[in-house]
Amino acid sequence: MNKRIIEGIEVEVSSGNVFADLGLPDADKLKIKSGLTIEIAKAIRERGLTQAEAAKRMGLTQPKVSSLLHGEFSNFSERKLMDCLNRLGYDIEIRVRETTEPIGHLVLSHA
Repeated sequence: MNKRIIEGIEVEVSSGNVFADLGLPDADKLKIKSGLTIEIAKAIRERGLTQAEAAKRMGLTQPKVSSLLHGEFSNFSERKLMDCLNRLGYDIEIRVRETTEPIGHLVLSHA
């Protein structure tokens, strides 16, 4: 990470992925899962669903929805989180493109 001085305080500039900044393994996957979880929480809130209603639509139990809404997404695969969004009325588009870097990255973008 890069370090900078801002108003006399040394700060570390984020890479844009807090999981990578923390040195966690599978940082790209964790960023995708957290982004999908945020979208699920927004969808539930925007639709005015209770946790029980959201659970029924997503094919989960209410306690699992509660855990998910509290940021506990480690037990969910990316595919399951995408399925939850589909069941909440969202389309998901996957785009593959070549990169100039030796290894590509997973990126979640919003429409």
